[in-house]
Amino acid sequence: MAVADLNVDVAVSARTAKQLYADLLSERQQFILDVRNEDDFERWGIEGRKSLEVLNIPYFNFIEEEDDSVAQVPTDADVLVVCAKEGSSQFVAAILQERGIEAAYLQDGIVSWGNLYDARDVVDAGYGRIVQVARPARGDLSFVVISDGEAAIVDPLRHIEHYLDVVSEAGASVTHIFDTHAHADHISGGPALNEETGAPYYMHPYDAIHPLDMLPGTIDYNYLSDGQTFTVGQFEVKVIWFPGHTLGQVNYLFTAPSGESFLFSGDGVFLNSFGRPDLGGKGEAWTPILYQSLYERLPQHLNEDTLILPAHFSTLDEGDENGVFTAAWGEVKAQNRSLQPRSLEEFSEYVLGNLPTFPKEYVEIKRVNAGLLQPDEEKASELELGKNICALADA
Repeated sequence: MAVADLNVDVAVSARTAKQLYADLLSERQQFILDVRNEDDFERWGIEGRKSLEVLNIPYFNFIEEEDDSVAQVPTDADVLVVCAKEGSSQFVAAILQERGIEAAYLQDGIVSWGNLYDARDVVDAGYGRIVQVARPARGDLSFVVISDGEAAIVDPLRHIEHYLDVVSEAGASVTHIFDTHAHADHISGGPALNEETGAPYYMHPYDAIHPLDMLPGTIDYNYLSDGQTFTVGQFEVKVIWFPGHTLGQVNYLFTAPSGESFLFSGDGVFLNSFGRPDLGGKGEAWTPILYQSLYERLPQHLNEDTLILPAHFSTLDEGDENGVFTAAWGEVKAQNRSLQPRSLEEFSEYVLGNLPTFPKEYVEIKRVNAGLLQPDEEKASELELGKNICALADA
């Protein structure tokens, strides 16, 4: 039976994905009713701060067992009903409204949440701006650095229009496109930005080879090397090779004229964890390399006040009240228990004992980012469905 055929005629309000994100950050939204089927719900869903409660009751339960289903929904909560495309959630929200439960539905369904991008300033100073561009549903973070009319884009995600909008609104031009590594969890926007703007796309050559197929990539990129330097407006940029998550992972250290420094750490260091070493299929071999990068290679370049800007977050609680995901290196060392001092043997046991599931989609995404596969929009969306799993399971 189609939703349109059901006799429920109650006005319910819609909430956009943008409004939902604001409500999740402020903890205004504390209860979500997801009415998709159990398999889709298990694969991925909406996550918020720790206070958020999410309940899955499939839509058809409200048709076949309406009383029992409604009884499971709290009567004292502001309920947001979520489904795949919005029709089912609108219907269930109307049922709840009829029963005296305050309810709204997510406009355009969970797909709109998955495609939401959010841009907000991390730094806005006389020497320039750093803009965080997040895709909250995936826990993905990317950045635009703007100074003196020049813009560098770091770890761009697939939908490049969001970066072009930020740069255009600032009256700047894209001069550098930096990937910290060949990503496995999402399709990079770097090659598309290169084609659109003509700005050079930079990546370490070790990551231009598919780690499982061992096939050389076909993308057009500029080689990076350890210690290489760039200038973006008033920022001095230094490349720090950080192998371990991938063999070609690099960090970009931006230093302002004031002496303030900002590390774009990619999947090297997260605020509460670090990047897993097994996505190239060589976890045991790459773990000692990661150990050297974390404990020996990186610290010599940083001071306690260096701001860490990672490529991912695990939960909204890692960010501040404004949804900015960054912290000083001194704070990261203190709060990130994954970085506590360990011997190589202890580190290897910890890492290899806490590797999460290896998503099969990551192999294909690596192929896309090496230029070995060109998916259409539908396939690309399917590959990127769900949240990134780039950190250790113990994070």
